[in-house]
Amino acid sequence: MVHSSLYSTGTRRPRNGCQRRLLCFTTVIILVAQGALAGDPATQMWQTELHRPVTSSPALAPDGTIYVTSLNNCLTALDPAGRKKWAFRTRSDIHSSPALAADGSIYFGSRDRNFYAVDSSGSQKWVFRTGGWVDSSPAIGADGSVYFGSWDKNFYALNPTGTLKWRWPTTGPVDSSPVIDAAGTIYIGSHDHRFYALNPDGRQKWVFLTQGAIVASPAIGADGTIYVPSVDGNLYALNPDGTKKWQLHTGGIRPATPVIDADGQLFVGINNSMRCITPDGHLRDWGLTLSDEGRPFYIDGAAAMTADGLAVFSSAYGTIYGFPANTNAPLWYARIGGATAAPVMVGPDGTVYVGHDSARLVAFRGTTNLTASSWPVFRANPRQTGRVGDNR
Repeated sequence: MVHSSLYSTGTRRPRNGCQRRLLCFTTVIILVAQGALAGDPATQMWQTELHRPVTSSPALAPDGTIYVTSLNNCLTALDPAGRKKWAFRTRSDIHSSPALAADGSIYFGSRDRNFYAVDSSGSQKWVFRTGGWVDSSPAIGADGSVYFGSWDKNFYALNPTGTLKWRWPTTGPVDSSPVIDAAGTIYIGSHDHRFYALNPDGRQKWVFLTQGAIVASPAIGADGTIYVPSVDGNLYALNPDGTKKWQLHTGGIRPATPVIDADGQLFVGINNSMRCITPDGHLRDWGLTLSDEGRPFYIDGAAAMTADGLAVFSSAYGTIYGFPANTNAPLWYARIGGATAAPVMVGPDGTVYVGHDSARLVAFRGTTNLTASSWPVFRANPRQTGRVGDNR
């Protein structure tokens, strides 16, 4: 369990050591009363050794198979109990999270400069060569087209057969992950400070300029609003026509992706804090800040929003939290065995999955499944297709 002296909640921060210890003791009481006695949702179910750090989020297939990539150069398939079914090896690290197509194909990129399609038995279907690392997690269109970026400064659209559909050049590396709205528009950010909206045929609809690189994946609201974090320290809300709806200066320069709850509120890691932002762009007095005598522990991975109102997220301190969106105290928490910047995934049965720097994927008992919002988790859904409305 976490040493709770390492965090504070909301704006209620202790001013000295005695006050810090008092706050911590109170928080532990809440955890015992609400967490351990309420079905013990923080219980670890299993962990699987993957030999190198995991910076990606697992994708969940309808048959229960879990697909996870890691810096051991492998895409690994696990059964629901965490046992390895097979592993597919590339020639370099994999930071790209896998995405699952309707036909069972698994798509992901690697730092060997290739983008891969693998079938559900672990056999390669095809490979597409780029000119740079492929850290971008793919998005899958309604017609099966696959979209991703590369450090070669290009954004790619491929047919399901692996042939090039079109390529869009930017003037900076593209490691942000694309998203697709209900109308089929594809959105992608680049290190060139620009956020692009592209038609399915590769024509530009519009471009929005920020003052910093865009490295996090955007999120899309139920009304079509696109939420774009930039390392210029701002979160931008854009209308589908590219006009700015609002801009909130958060000071965040880390690569965390926002997620959205059933009420349209955004939850996003801002450096060493997890914060809640209202749909009209105001910070709520809610959240958790991690530090130890001034040393921050960053929250870089995206949260997952559950149907019972929890924001489930992890941190560089090596802890996972289930945090109610209407309180300033976690319902449950647990140590995960290593620091992490990986996004959290929640399965249909409420199981919480997260990878970490100590080379494992860990599964915890959670409380319930993802909430019914437009973007409750990194890449929008458990199959990680990056597309609004794709709940198959």
